[in-house]
Amino acid sequence: MDADAQNQWRFAQCFGDKGEVEDITEADIISTVEFDYTGDYLATGDKGGRVVLFERNEQKKGCEYKFYTEFQSHEPEFDYLKSLEIEEKINQIRWCKRQNQAHFLLSTNDKTIKLWKVFEKQIKVVAENNAMAGQTGAAPVNASANLRLPRMTTHDSITAAIPRKVYANAHAYHINSISVNSDQETYISADDLRINLWNLNFSDQSFNIVDIKPVNMEELTEVITAAEFHPINCNHFMYSSSKGTIKLADMREAALCDQHAKLFEEEEDPSQKSFFSEIISSISDVKFSRDGRYILSRDYLTLKIWDMNMESKPVKTIKIHEHLRQKLCDLYENDCIFDKFECTFSGDGNNVMTGSYHNYFRIYDVNSDNDVVLQADKSAFKAKKIGGTRKVPGKKEAIQTEGIDFAKKILHGSWHPRENTIAIAATNNLFLYSTLS
Repeated sequence: MDADAQNQWRFAQCFGDKGEVEDITEADIISTVEFDYTGDYLATGDKGGRVVLFERNEQKKGCEYKFYTEFQSHEPEFDYLKSLEIEEKINQIRWCKRQNQAHFLLSTNDKTIKLWKVFEKQIKVVAENNAMAGQTGAAPVNASANLRLPRMTTHDSITAAIPRKVYANAHAYHINSISVNSDQETYISADDLRINLWNLNFSDQSFNIVDIKPVNMEELTEVITAAEFHPINCNHFMYSSSKGTIKLADMREAALCDQHAKLFEEEEDPSQKSFFSEIISSISDVKFSRDGRYILSRDYLTLKIWDMNMESKPVKTIKIHEHLRQKLCDLYENDCIFDKFECTFSGDGNNVMTGSYHNYFRIYDVNSDNDVVLQADKSAFKAKKIGGTRKVPGKKEAIQTEGIDFAKKILHGSWHPRENTIAIAATNNLFLYSTLS
């Protein structure tokens, strides 16, 4: 991304209530965002268990989406055996590749995954029959010529969403990620201690392929934080841990993939070790590049790009929250240090994106030190473009540290697979930014 391209990022659209932050209902807060494989459709899930779909508005030039449909994916439940409330919040949405006119997508809360079919449904009504208008009884038929058989005609068309499969009761702990395989037949679901492999067609059985639960729970030292299938090789998947490691597993080696094929880990700098080291080294998200050659990982302070062929250290480390290192104690007190920021590659793999506080998010050019800082805020409605470019974080960030609003944070985002368009979740609003005019 050259300097000209950096300055082309513009606010394109915003969906959602544009009122003050204090008036936001908890259920309206967006908890996941995902483009489909074509980029023509966009899905969001919220804490109220709803899934909202948007489609590309072909009538408009450039980047513009319009509302497509909305449905209630999950409802709040209660686990009577464990006396636990199960939230309806949507943790992740993953699209399946389109095979016909219908759309299929997976959505999950903490315990249950559902496969939804979204399709155009024709509403048909009886256009004519033998009953005369205004009469409840049937009219007498004196001759066969007067006999009118009921005839159905298409009255209207609606977008319907039905759950085709419900994959339940397979996770003892909270599900943090789901990922559809490149073969489009299977998917994995990961919770804190286990990863299960499912066939999309069978909801009554799954195979446990990773289990890191110790016999004695007091010996527990790490948890699984995210998992994803390789975009090309259907036998490879990776999962990250709270210890800052990424493990690549090969399902051809064994039925249980506890013995990883590769381990990506960077040795900690002893001079930087502190009370918070373990917390801030926990990886919150991992993503493959579309060609499967690189891995992007996000921890609290940094964004790292790993080469699949080099396990010892990342090829690039991008400092995101270095200016917050001195405030870790305050961030621990207000629980912000546990925030899980997502990360994503651009479709061409040349850029990466992740979120920060004060509704800032950052786009980095992986081939240079250039980066763009944008703010998903109401000020975007008034400004034609926002954000600037700078080579290396400098004094500007140090000045900003004191005025940061930690309640405003960009945790979720998705990058269009074929163009420079990004979708950002900012509390209850969905922002779209694009380089398209």
